[in-house]
Amino acid sequence: MSDLGQLLRKARIEKKISLEDLQESTKIRKRYLEAIEDGNYKILPGNFYVRAFIKSYAEAVGLEPNEVLSLYQNVIPAAEPDHIEPTRSKRTTRNTERIGKYVSSVMMIAFFVLILGIIYYYLNKNYISKPHEVNPVSEPNRVTDKVDPNANSGSVTSPVYDTKAPMTPTPPPVVVPKTEVKLVKSQGGTDYYTVSNTDKLMIKMKIVGDACWIQIDSLGQTTETLEQGTYTKGKEQSWELANSAFMIFGRSNAVELNVNGTLIVLGDTPNAKRVQIDIQKV
Repeated sequence: MSDLGQLLRKARIEKKISLEDLQESTKIRKRYLEAIEDGNYKILPGNFYVRAFIKSYAEAVGLEPNEVLSLYQNVIPAAEPDHIEPTRSKRTTRNTERIGKYVSSVMMIAFFVLILGIIYYYLNKNYISKPHEVNPVSEPNRVTDKVDPNANSGSVTSPVYDTKAPMTPTPPPVVVPKTEVKLVKSQGGTDYYTVSNTDKLMIKMKIVGDACWIQIDSLGQTTETLEQGTYTKGKEQSWELANSAFMIFGRSNAVELNVNGTLIVLGDTPNAKRVQIDIQKV
């Protein structure tokens, strides 16, 4: 048994710690603990573990681990230095260089192909967009050889000129802007709508619920009442105005109102509703 082993074993016995208890606290196998006490370090898995196990052993029995290692450093095997293979780093460097050269070559080829593709695209685009030259033979006033059926077979016919005038290009269709009905504000219990891209109002009304009292006024230079009274379910009426209109509905959810093809939402409650529709002047 070595001096270091005797020191550790004596401290363990004084602390009344069995090898089984020491194994539990240090998590070191019992056979390794016995080898440390006997000084038989070859049983341990490696020189690195010798110092670590001795340090744990000393700390568990109440000794200063660094002091123990310092006192018996001559008898404790030194830890083996890490073995570094220089050839591996060289091989890794060579592989990195090869990959870098390969990537550079691929990028150069891709760049060259991209340049060729751009040149081809623009050449093809210019060729397609360039107007073809007109063959003078195909012009409208070209001379055509036409044979007169009443002339003798041996006579020479005079050339006939094609005097057809060139076709006049068809003008593009006129796009008529779509009529738009828009709610602009609600003020004083009245909803105000504007109708754009038109010079007249086309108002259609249909009673879809219970009977409803209505009034419609034309707002020209003077206010003129066009309709007033109670309409029953299924009743339909339409008006065409060249100026603004003001309408009152006694039961708004009973009326379906359509202005220039747009459905106006009056509400879903049986409340009175006032609506003013103005033509938006350009």
